[in-house]
Amino acid sequence: MQGTSGPVIAAAIAIMIGSIHWARAALLAMPRVPQADIAHIELGRPALPPLTYTMFCLRYETECRPQRSFRGGPMRLTEKRWADLREINRTVNLAIEPARNKFGLVGETWTINPSRGDCNDYAVSKRHELLRRGWPARVLLLSEVVLSSGEHHLVLLVRTRSGDLVLDNLTPQIQPWSRTPYRWVRVQSPGRDRLWAIVGREGV
Repeated sequence: MQGTSGPVIAAAIAIMIGSIHWARAALLAMPRVPQADIAHIELGRPALPPLTYTMFCLRYETECRPQRSFRGGPMRLTEKRWADLREINRTVNLAIEPARNKFGLVGETWTINPSRGDCNDYAVSKRHELLRRGWPARVLLLSEVVLSSGEHHLVLLVRTRSGDLVLDNLTPQIQPWSRTPYRWVRVQSPGRDRLWAIVGREGV
């Protein structure tokens, strides 16, 4: 017995060290969220959706189908779900060739998985792919923001218990909403049929 205790102890230590390294790797891979009070975006009063979103819903009815039951809030961000977000964000960003809309609101359409498109197409495509993987619509919120240039921009906000994360075609990184350099305007309302909400206390 004494002759085998050494290898057994060594093996146990090796397993413990391996577990510690794995845990550290998982922490590095998962996004770190700032203070709890800014981890989730604050939604105010209901607002009308963008006209182009209404047109999108007429074209893609299943994407805007109301949920029969609204249960639960943000999702727990497991390793599998974090991998989903990273994979779809990267895949869609690479699959769509960026193309500016030169015709303004008149020429704007939100198209799922086009070969060429603008921010709107990236955002709705990412939401579509996550819905296909079983993510609930209540945590996949299209969001209108304003860039420093003053241009309006569409991103996908994903509500998790670790905080609200942003999938954006302008960066490969998935970031907490509070770390983005944008002014937030309005966001889809979780669980409310085709309604959006103003962002911030002034909208309450």
